[in-house]
Amino acid sequence: MKLLAPKPGWTSRADVIVVGSGIAGMTTALQLRTFGLSVLIVTKAKVDEGSTKWAQGGIAAALGDGDSPEAHLIDTLIAGAGLCDVEAVRVLVTEGPEAVRKLIERGAKFDTESDGEIALTREGGHLRNRILHAGGDATGAEVSRALLAAVRNDPQIEVVEDALVLDALKDKTGRVCGVTLHVIGAGSRDGVGQALGKAVVLGTGGLGQVFASTTNPSVSTGDGVALALRAGAKIADVEFIQFHPTVLWLGGKSRGQQPLISEAVRGEGAYLVDDSGARFMQGLHPLAELAPRDVVAIAIMRKMKESGQDHVWLDVRHLTGFAERFPTINASCLSHDIDPSKDLIPVAPASHYASGGVRVDLNGHSSIAGLYACGETACSGVHGANRLASNSLLEGLVFSARIAADIAANLPAESEPVENTSQPFLLDPAVRKELQTAMSRGAGVLRSADSLIETSNALSRLETRHSDAPQVDAWETTNLFQLAQTILRAALIRQETRGSHWREDFPETSTAWEKRIVQKIDEVGNWATEYARVVNK
Repeated sequence: MKLLAPKPGWTSRADVIVVGSGIAGMTTALQLRTFGLSVLIVTKAKVDEGSTKWAQGGIAAALGDGDSPEAHLIDTLIAGAGLCDVEAVRVLVTEGPEAVRKLIERGAKFDTESDGEIALTREGGHLRNRILHAGGDATGAEVSRALLAAVRNDPQIEVVEDALVLDALKDKTGRVCGVTLHVIGAGSRDGVGQALGKAVVLGTGGLGQVFASTTNPSVSTGDGVALALRAGAKIADVEFIQFHPTVLWLGGKSRGQQPLISEAVRGEGAYLVDDSGARFMQGLHPLAELAPRDVVAIAIMRKMKESGQDHVWLDVRHLTGFAERFPTINASCLSHDIDPSKDLIPVAPASHYASGGVRVDLNGHSSIAGLYACGETACSGVHGANRLASNSLLEGLVFSARIAADIAANLPAESEPVENTSQPFLLDPAVRKELQTAMSRGAGVLRSADSLIETSNALSRLETRHSDAPQVDAWETTNLFQLAQTILRAALIRQETRGSHWREDFPETSTAWEKRIVQKIDEVGNWATEYARVVNK
């Protein structure tokens, strides 16, 4: 399959094409340079506008006294609810500390204690203090700043901004050898072109814009996963969409990216309360407000259904130094006329993180030769059914290094792309809002066969609304539609509740579903589903 788009009018080349400029993309590019390879980074907006910049949480790594990679592994496996690949998790936690040290060498500055040692805090699901933060609640911004400075200092890394990736290009053997992309600009590189290389790495972040309300930035339309899907790559675990439990509620008409109230706030002792001011997480889970995110999000949704309200409340009034500890969150609240020192903060769950994506091995290689994926775009097996807090930035650091090493060790000869003769497809961008509303209503935190089938029927009606006018909004909307289809198919197939997938009609976790749902489509759009064994012990 392919998107309807004009033929490429220009060509750029590099040894490796990296799509995305978050922690996964930029770290991969920098690691590739240590092997002497030239890199072209394609980024959708400006180079610092991806999801990494917005990360308020931190980076989890076993760096503190009394902690160990094994302890980190155990916490990750518990959060992943039986679907983590244990070897992938072992790679994450054992290589994580060194990856963090490398990030510090590249200029990232983390918060420290009075003695100069890195300050380590705790978040939901972690039984040790192992979370590094920067600027309190601005970790992502600091990581992005440091990596961007290193990228800009390397003349062998070229960055193409304001460029939406469209489809993969393959040579006559079926190996991916580049991408088509559309640059919004002027001069020799405006419009649709092609970037050719010996390998392509997808680090395009998440797909939060599939839903009506999300913590993800507007650029998070799942372009990398959709590209891989159309290229015939295997996609896995997409039913496991993590909804952040505490997102600032801005009213029923609010759409798009919503302000995040970091889990670290609950880590510091904030309470979740109902309209009467009573805490409701106590007794529901031993960790109360620090329970894994899916547990908290479901509890909030149930409380909202019970009360008929659109939100619950987060109480931080008893916390000293809140404004200093969380300056970004405090400022966000104040900008919406909420004073955290005096007022309860209205919060509700919103789409936050996709645990699934392009199925990759321990070196980030997809099922298609020449195509790699890293970070939220990938399904490496480290998150299972529910990502453990602050493991996402760590995944980008660890697996980007492995991708770079694998590419350098297996670099093929340069090849030329052949024409993709499959039928092009494009939807009317006007269907986006209807798609997002339908997905939030029927495939959000709480799901059932009835809600999923109703949503699938809604998408079938939208599928008939084609467009013959290639443009950014139409390409993005088509990506979101194909990803929504993939999510719905997996969510209907998985007849159990596990991690961040909650089925009201199948509320129990079943050992029969201790397997991974893997999907792909062929050149004419036929879907195929298979199941993969999970080695979780």
